[in-house]
Amino acid sequence: MGWWQAILLGIVQGLTEFLPVSSSGHLMIARELFGVEAEGFLDFTVMVHFGTVLSTVVIFWGVIWNLLKGLLKFRYNDETDYVCKIIISMIPVFVVGMFFKDNVEALFGDSLATVAVCLLVTAALLLLSDMDVPAIIRRKSGKVAESDHRNGISYLQAFIVGLGQAVAVAPGLSRSGTTIATGLITGVKRSVMAEFSFLMVLVPILGEQLLDLMDGISGEAELASGVGTLPLLLGFISAFVSGLFACKVMVALVKKSKLRWFAVYCAVVAAAIFIFA
Repeated sequence: MGWWQAILLGIVQGLTEFLPVSSSGHLMIARELFGVEAEGFLDFTVMVHFGTVLSTVVIFWGVIWNLLKGLLKFRYNDETDYVCKIIISMIPVFVVGMFFKDNVEALFGDSLATVAVCLLVTAALLLLSDMDVPAIIRRKSGKVAESDHRNGISYLQAFIVGLGQAVAVAPGLSRSGTTIATGLITGVKRSVMAEFSFLMVLVPILGEQLLDLMDGISGEAELASGVGTLPLLLGFISAFVSGLFACKVMVALVKKSKLRWFAVYCAVVAAAIFIFA
């Protein structure tokens, strides 16, 4: 892998980790387009994911710090409630990652056709999230909106969003797109999902990458073998910098804008894969 390929792939990861278009799918597409060999690519993937995790921590450091301070008061306050709901949301992906990781990888494989199908599913979810399903149901049933839950999200909604995150392990199914769309479909307000969807994935992403790293070590694979230290470093930096930008943009978009244009983009990319791949 050349230095310019590492930078471009890092930028792809940083942008698509937060935009609802699937980072794993776009990394696979970019790897094919740039002619990057598969050898050592897992090490590179781990590094660029760490870069995007760090950018999330930087963007939400104030929120994370307040949550930590609230937890240290050792009583059930808003911060404790929020953290508990994040933990609930992580249960489905923990179960999938710990007990079904090999089955999932065998099921979905590493093909662009799988990416294309999952991108279409992402597009459908994003379109559905823009339809304000809870409001439609209330209008048809004649019911009024229920009072807000503490921190704007219930334990059940947090768990359902977590199910969306667990399903998003498939390549091409956007993690951010799936969690945000699932939250909006279940009635969580945009302002709440803009933060919750990014904070809830921090630990699972770190855990996923650490598991991959441990698999490589247990297989006596040497870190940076097939890639090189410089490409790994450049990929990490470019993913971190582009992740800072994409995270800020996506938070603003979720709070104020519709996501249908990302749905159109996902559908177009999927169509291009079917036609040209």
